[in-house]
Amino acid sequence: MLAERDVVTPKSADGPVEAMRAIRVARNSAVKARDQATNQIHALIVTAPQGTRDRFGEPKIGKLVDQVLDADDGTLSDQAGYEAALRSLARRWKSLDAEAVQLAGQLKTIVAEASPPGLLELQGVGPDVAAALMIAAGDNPERLRSEASFAALCGVSPLDCSSGKQDRHRLNRGGNRDANMALWRIVMVRLRWDATTRAYVDKRVSEGKTRRGAMRCLKRYIVRDIYRQLTTPATVPVAP
Repeated sequence: MLAERDVVTPKSADGPVEAMRAIRVARNSAVKARDQATNQIHALIVTAPQGTRDRFGEPKIGKLVDQVLDADDGTLSDQAGYEAALRSLARRWKSLDAEAVQLAGQLKTIVAEASPPGLLELQGVGPDVAAALMIAAGDNPERLRSEASFAALCGVSPLDCSSGKQDRHRLNRGGNRDANMALWRIVMVRLRWDATTRAYVDKRVSEGKTRRGAMRCLKRYIVRDIYRQLTTPATVPVAP
């Protein structure tokens, strides 16, 4: 039995990281609802009569919402139903966009105050990515015994699927998918801007790996740096 032999330290939920998690839940909800309103606005315009389509032809959603709200002169036309619905959705979109921006600002402030030294300086790590990785580790990242345990938590540790003489590993689809997505965003930023990262991927591809397989290896290496930053205590300067 594992009782009293292998005790796992639970993730604490009483610090700034838990506040990040709550804010990200609210922000993601606002963004999802805003995207839904965006799709509904575009769908209404596509199916509206020709007059409404000609009146609101701006493809960019922000300018389109302003265009719809500026056209609210209180008059009714033969497309009154479409235009009333568009105005309602435009007001909803505007409110949700403001809410998402406000929550993103609050998240940025908390991350800047609570993130370990050096985490935000890593290439590809912004406030949202840092928050996702810190949430995965929790307010007590010291509970993670090794970088391998953090890699497994983020779903970037390959799983052995060897059989007979075949030595193979498969993709790990478990772990914290939010943290996994954050690592993927870091990889994409570095592939775009870092020559060393591109050279590494090209080398692994030349060795026979697929590009996706090389990117998975890259995520595993990035986890090592992230784990080091999350578990390194801040140095307190000694008073003279």
